[in-house]
Amino acid sequence: MLGVVLCGGLGSRLHPLTLITNKHLLPIADKPMVYYPIQTLIECGVREILLVTGGNHAGNFLNLLGNGQAFGLNKLYYAYQTGEGGIAEALKLAKHFANGQPICVILGDNIFESSLDISKGLSEFRAAPTGAHVFVKRVDDPERFGVLEVDTDGNPISIVEKPHQPLSNLAVVGCYLYDNKVFDICDTLKPSGRGELEISDVNSLYLEVNQLTYSEIQGWWTDAGTFKSLQKATNLVAATNM
Repeated sequence: MLGVVLCGGLGSRLHPLTLITNKHLLPIADKPMVYYPIQTLIECGVREILLVTGGNHAGNFLNLLGNGQAFGLNKLYYAYQTGEGGIAEALKLAKHFANGQPICVILGDNIFESSLDISKGLSEFRAAPTGAHVFVKRVDDPERFGVLEVDTDGNPISIVEKPHQPLSNLAVVGCYLYDNKVFDICDTLKPSGRGELEISDVNSLYLEVNQLTYSEIQGWWTDAGTFKSLQKATNLVAATNM
């Protein structure tokens, strides 16, 4: 399985910190933010990763990560996203890297207590890499995320990006497993009202053809895209590892 870490965008919600560096290079406890998603993939057995970045500080990733060998990676590739076109637009840059293989995509500001939930889902998907698989977590502020609605039997019904009135508290976390059709799906997308190609639309199209599965992670999880969540991530990591 190949890994894709998405570290694009301008990080405007974290100004003025992100005026001088990329959001994903800010510290979480004793490590740069991007270390955590890379380590999650490595613990899941991924040894080749494409890192998609952008903005004015993209070169800092090369200074920090080099060729990835210090992490135990076989290969670390880089791609550059122009502007802020959304997660699905950034994902399109991984098409040639994937070369028809299934991929595990993780957002560079997502931090997990444990890779065990991801590893289990990845192993099952690797055995039958068809469709898409997402991971969800029950949260108190689902309006900040893509939200998965399920029926009384637990079957997925819909995914809505940042809904004003969420129909569940199941946030779709920033880790996704896709087969090789994902890039064709991305090519069909139209920009949302936010002017971005939404990853929730990708997942919804898989859901429409009954090729979306999900699993709920048991450990803690957080993003780190706002000052509040950045502090939360630091506190969680510090309490767990330090």
